Amino acid sequence: MKNIIENLNRVFDNRVRLGIMSILVVNDWVDFTTIRDTLNITDGQLASNIKALEKVEYIEIQKQFIGNKPNTSYAVTKLGKLAFEEHLKALEDLLNLNG
Repeated sequence: MKNIIENLNRVFDNRVRLGIMSILVVNDWVDFTTIRDTLNITDGQLASNIKALEKVEYIEIQKQFIGNKPNTSYAVTKLGKLAFEEHLKALEDLLNLNG
C-alpha cells in the first residue's frame, strides 16, 4: 500500500508554521505584531517559527523603520506558496481517500 502521508510537508507539521503560512498566502506583506496577535502566540514562538520558514526559503523578510520604530514584515515566496499548495492538496487527497 502506498504511504498516504508521503506528500505532506513536514515543515507544516507545526501548527504555528501552518498558521503563519495561512496568513501570508492571502496577504502581500504582514508585520510581526499582526501575525503574533492573530495567532495569539508569544514573540519567541513566532520568532523561532519564522526562522524555520526562512531557513527553507518559504518566506522573505523586509525590515524598515516607520517613524523611529523598527518594523519587520513577512511575505510568502513563490517556493513557499507552491510548497503550501502542495501540502493542502495532500491533505485534501488524504481526506478524500474514502469519499
